[in-house]
Amino acid sequence: MESRFHSVKLLEDKCKGCTNCIKRCPTEAIRVREGKAVINAARCIDCGECVRTCENHAKAIIANSLEDLKEFDYNIALPAPALYSQIGKASGPDEVVWALKCIGFDAVCDVSFGADIITECTRRYIRRTPQPRPLISSACPAVVRLVQVRFPGLIPHLARMESPMYAAARIARARVGAELGIADDRIGVFFISPCAAKVTAVISPLGSEKSYVNGALAVSDIYGQLMANLGCGGSARPIFRGSGLGFGWAVDDGELRALGDNVKALAVDGIHNVIGVLEEADSGRLQRVDYIEALACQTGCVGGPANVENPFVARVRMQNVSAGINSEALRDARSVALDIIEEFGEDAFGMHELIQPLAGMELAECLESAIARMGELEKIVAELPGLDCGACGSPTCRTHAEDVVCGQASETDCVFKLRERMQRMAEDLLRLARMDLPSMARRDDK
Repeated sequence: MESRFHSVKLLEDKCKGCTNCIKRCPTEAIRVREGKAVINAARCIDCGECVRTCENHAKAIIANSLEDLKEFDYNIALPAPALYSQIGKASGPDEVVWALKCIGFDAVCDVSFGADIITECTRRYIRRTPQPRPLISSACPAVVRLVQVRFPGLIPHLARMESPMYAAARIARARVGAELGIADDRIGVFFISPCAAKVTAVISPLGSEKSYVNGALAVSDIYGQLMANLGCGGSARPIFRGSGLGFGWAVDDGELRALGDNVKALAVDGIHNVIGVLEEADSGRLQRVDYIEALACQTGCVGGPANVENPFVARVRMQNVSAGINSEALRDARSVALDIIEEFGEDAFGMHELIQPLAGMELAECLESAIARMGELEKIVAELPGLDCGACGSPTCRTHAEDVVCGQASETDCVFKLRERMQRMAEDLLRLARMDLPSMARRDDK
């Protein structure tokens, strides 16, 4: 099975084996063994639900640090639109840009500008791609990974569009390289990420042979330094800034608002809600829908696990930031985005590699053994209580059966099966105690 990078890591010294995470993981990627959580890398999609759920803070997002900027001659920050929703005391986006420069960046390019470019490219993609339906947004990497692991039949439905992050990175690199004459390998581009999935997407890009982003910093990791540089009256402009609709991508339904009313679409946020909608799509019941905006985090990117603010407070702030971009700026941003698409070509912002399914579980290497183990699995499932209590360390009775046939667990890890075995042993001991042994009977006769 292939090895993949993951930004979500377990901190064993903090793990109490409480089983909260195994019940919330959308791909059943976590087990508790010997009192500690264990993450199955093949199933993990880096959605960050375990980070959000763990009360012991035993799951962490591993990202870059500001020290990594020293490896480059010139550094560009790519703030996700959600960053602007996290900082209440900033007077506006320009003050946040100034604070980013204060902590070590030479320039800033708003990812909202990349969102404007991808909005137009997506609008054209939907028009020229009549089938299949529904198309599914590929903007959220956790959702793309979810499709790869749990819904491989929906891979052809994924819109083959780069993320706004990649689009912004490509344009910023080209602008800085051309204007300042800096070699591309000396330009560091760092995404300011609200979530784990986008940190992973920087290292393992989806649908692209290489990443245009050199690293990612979690919003929570640089939040304190940003706050220390705000409130001093400083302000600065980014290389490119998106429209209010581009900023609006940070909240649920934001991408659809940017696309406009001509698209028959639905929006869903929260990874478990996304699973429900994808199940509907996988069964063929959403063929009248043109497009699905699916975001792993509730309320959208403003609710990402690498953020610091309450997601509902952040959503209101994000809406205010979006509304604060006036209509003239909207026209300018759209005009520049169209010019960029004309310059680079529409195909430049599409995926250039196929999205492949990912094997979440492998019962056996050969088909015959896998079929045999599947039969054994179904037999074990039928004998389990079906309570999905998680006491065995697996999230459900079925996943416990999977672990048993794969040699990763024992049937008696289930407390109910253990109780049954202990009860049978007790009954056997009681029968043995009541038996008249021949040797004892001869001794009594003397």
